[in-house]
Amino acid sequence: MRPASRSVIQIDWLLFSLRWLLLFAIAAEVFITSGGNLAAQWLTWAVLAAGAAGNALIAIFLFSRWWTNVAARLTLVADILLAIGLAAVPGGGLLNSTLWAALFAVVTGGLRFGWVWGLGAMVVVAAADAILLANFEASNAVMLVPYIPQSVFLLTSSLVAGVLGELTRAQAVRRTHAERDIEEKRLKHIREQARAIYKMALLVSETLNYERVLDAALDLSTSSMADTGAAASQMVSAVLLFRDGLLRVITARRFTQADLKATFPAQAGAIAEALAGGEAVFSSEPSNDPELSRIIALRSCRTLMAFPLQAGVDNFGVMIFAHPRPDFFDLDHIELLEAICKHTIIAVKNGRLYQKLLEEKERIVEVEEEARKKLARDLHDGPTQSVAALAMRANYIRRLLEREPKSVAEELYKVEDLARRTTKEIRHMLFTLRPLVLESQGLAAALQSLADKMRENYDLNVIVEAHPGTAERLELHAQGVLFYIAEEAVGNARKHAAAKHIWVRLGLRAQDIFSLVIEDDGVGFNVGAVGANYEQRGSLGMVNMRERTELVSGQLHIDSAEGRGTKITILVPLTDDAREKLLS
Repeated sequence: MRPASRSVIQIDWLLFSLRWLLLFAIAAEVFITSGGNLAAQWLTWAVLAAGAAGNALIAIFLFSRWWTNVAARLTLVADILLAIGLAAVPGGGLLNSTLWAALFAVVTGGLRFGWVWGLGAMVVVAAADAILLANFEASNAVMLVPYIPQSVFLLTSSLVAGVLGELTRAQAVRRTHAERDIEEKRLKHIREQARAIYKMALLVSETLNYERVLDAALDLSTSSMADTGAAASQMVSAVLLFRDGLLRVITARRFTQADLKATFPAQAGAIAEALAGGEAVFSSEPSNDPELSRIIALRSCRTLMAFPLQAGVDNFGVMIFAHPRPDFFDLDHIELLEAICKHTIIAVKNGRLYQKLLEEKERIVEVEEEARKKLARDLHDGPTQSVAALAMRANYIRRLLEREPKSVAEELYKVEDLARRTTKEIRHMLFTLRPLVLESQGLAAALQSLADKMRENYDLNVIVEAHPGTAERLELHAQGVLFYIAEEAVGNARKHAAAKHIWVRLGLRAQDIFSLVIEDDGVGFNVGAVGANYEQRGSLGMVNMRERTELVSGQLHIDSAEGRGTKITILVPLTDDAREKLLS
């Protein structure tokens, strides 16, 4: 059995309420006409009680899932029986309250099932009533004449109720179809959203080329709104990312060539508000936006959505969507665009990280190449030349043994001295590559060993000042990084500054920031001028120091001027709070 529709059940509830009204009205009439003598009309009360019990049973079925069209037809039978029962009661008939019972049965049949059922109910009630009144006796047939107007009334009522019932059911069918269409449209939209999000997630996982993902994000944004019809093709969209401090158009749809070259400072308007608040921003007049009004493609648009592309404290840019129709973006569209933007953020973040990894790989290769070149230069200028000199002196001594044996001893002393100095140079080179004292005794001892070797090999006065226990608060990795920075700075001061004294100081600032200061009394230099063309000069010393400082989340400051020496300060955070202090 097929359950009744919601609209039809509403009709049943209406009939249920009217049935109570009918029963109470007949009960009141019987009470009044009997003068309050309930016993005299006990049979009528019994019929009304049976009708009330039946209506209560109907309520139970209406509240349950058992209500079907079959159950509704049984209620029609009950209404017909109620009318016949009242007609069978002495003193009843169609000229009194029984008429309203009969009318209710006729209306129930016509309104609920159609005019044929209403007509059938009228025929059954009228026939039963006629049988009860006339008993098919010809002498009593004349008694049926007064009931003709009431029969016509019931006939008309059945037809009217049938028409109203058909109209109600037709409206219910239309409403059901409309609701079904709305639900199908909603489910289709959900499927389209899920499909678009799946495609974005799949693309993000397949490629690290975030520009390809950005193009796909704009295409999916348009295609997933296909339920809006041709209007979706009119949507203007773009991805703007920060480069060199300005928002630049990376990819767009429906932008002109001039629009693609536009840049934005992101200081005012919808994009600035979206970046500042971290949420999507709606604008009803994009053509009046202080920055976006420069975009020719947006001048015909009446609505715009700006979505920030943010991950933590990183602001990558914004995605904008605009349309000429003011009411184009509904809640479903906004939710879909937000989901696409979230995957876009992941793609941009992954792409940027991948790009940084590539740059870091290239930098490492450059550093390694520079280190090999430096080692080759140092070997060529130092130990190689010394070894060559030793070979020449050995050859000279061999020939000297034949001509002037007495002079050999003096030459051997020179060879011994040269060999000793060559050994020192080689040991110093090995020390700078990886000092064993750094791993065994820490940063302070390694710097002191560096100072001793600089004094021994180059007669350079390097003074190390370290507070006890300060360097031990650094991790061994950080200590190694700072040692190489100090070694680079001391080497630069020796080679380029003509310094007589170099001070290396280790200490603390604010109890959670470690400081390394390398200061010399050399000739100094113009920091701005040197920094501007440092890489073009073929040396990466300053660049290496800055990059090594970044490895330990530190900051590097260089203070120098021509004629007054150089001071290099490296600050390294020891805690997360200190790291935030340095960043702010």
